[in-house]
Amino acid sequence: MLSRSAIAAAALRLDGHVRHTPLLRVPGREFGTESPVALKLELLQHAGSFKPRGAFNRLLSLPTLPERVIAASGGNHGAAVAYAARALGIVAEIFVPETTPEAKVARIASYGARVVRVGSAYAEALAASRARQAETGALEIHAYDHPDVLAGQGTVGREFEMDAPDLTHVLVATGGGGLIGGIAAWYAGSAQVVSVEPEGCPTLHTALREGRPVDAPVGGIAADSLGARQVGAEMFPIAQAFVRQAVLVTDEAILSARQALWDRFRLIAEPGGATALAALLSGRFNPPSGARVGVLVCGANTDPAKVTI
Repeated sequence: MLSRSAIAAAALRLDGHVRHTPLLRVPGREFGTESPVALKLELLQHAGSFKPRGAFNRLLSLPTLPERVIAASGGNHGAAVAYAARALGIVAEIFVPETTPEAKVARIASYGARVVRVGSAYAEALAASRARQAETGALEIHAYDHPDVLAGQGTVGREFEMDAPDLTHVLVATGGGGLIGGIAAWYAGSAQVVSVEPEGCPTLHTALREGRPVDAPVGGIAADSLGARQVGAEMFPIAQAFVRQAVLVTDEAILSARQALWDRFRLIAEPGGATALAALLSGRFNPPSGARVGVLVCGANTDPAKVTI
């Protein structure tokens, strides 16, 4: 299981490559709750999401850098790998589903990567990328199911605890599970980590119910960032040990949370980036008395025109 020492080592590796993103403390009355809320603004990370942490740590953990990398992604991981590859002088090729939003495709291409659109879902893009990897010998950087990726994402939790050591609950949006796996491994039970998923992508919720990673539906407004069919094998034991609650939210709640971030703070989040907050605003997560809640706002790769401004 991923250790805190591995995450601390990742933080040293990432120094100078990723941003220590800011914390916004908000009185509970802003969100209609008695509990104060701390928003971790990871949407301000390079490439627009938390993903560069895992991408850089995967590459910088190697004894020598590869000449080429390849990845499959719904969008954000692809942008992160492309960003990290450009920074380190590596050629990148990114496979995305045909349903990936144009804003994310454009972001990936802007970092100089070759983008291949194939299939209707992440699983199909992953299969195509692996066929291509067998041809080219490029290093695969998996979106979530690798120890170095998990450790990199875990640095979000490390920063959260450094900046807000008083938190009792941390709400995290879950897709394939790399982010929540890393964060839960860092806290290791010292704060209650809560998984939040769209009703259309109940991947970890289903796996915890079944006792193992299994196929789950993929659909809804946040599927481009949270639409993994299965959670990763690397993160699942961590989730079993340290994720205290897994809640599901509606697409309507996600859109409402995204609107709240704009209306109150002028922050533009993508649907997946607002999903954790949706659990708090919709009442799917009810903080107990005396709770001090942290919410990760994890991504901003969206067309601003799709947010009511």
